[in-house]
Amino acid sequence: MAIEKVRAYLETFGAADRVREFDVSSATVDLAALALNCEPSRIAKTLSFLVEGRAVLIVMAGDAKIDNHKYKAQFGAKAKMLTPDEVETLVGHAVGGVCPFGVNEGVTVYLDVSLKRFETVFPACGSGSSAIELSIPELEQYSGYTAWVDVGKGWG
Repeated sequence: MAIEKVRAYLETFGAADRVREFDVSSATVDLAALALNCEPSRIAKTLSFLVEGRAVLIVMAGDAKIDNHKYKAQFGAKAKMLTPDEVETLVGHAVGGVCPFGVNEGVTVYLDVSLKRFETVFPACGSGSSAIELSIPELEQYSGYTAWVDVGKGWG
């Protein structure tokens, strides 16, 4: 199960015991915000794209949406989200629990600047009913991110 893979991965940072599991779904931004009793913008959603044949994850604030113009300027291609089957195969997590932790080899992680306005955010942990609260420096460290990008709109 992906949550166990994520828990094992986070244990390498001493953070596995901080993973929260819920009796309710947290598979969408709104459901996660309800489960965590926080504003939706603090949910760190992880979006999956295909860039030059490889899986790319962009972690962004729950109230941000992809700006196609900014995305194309950053990645040199039109934004093409992975299908649910591609996400599970290429990333290693199912839609609803996608996160930047414990992903398959070769997956590149980017963090969107929409997250920088928060002290802590809540990414999923590999299942549709889990999350962890992380500071931005912890998110940077645990995600193994490649770079900060500005590809969002509609936030703030």
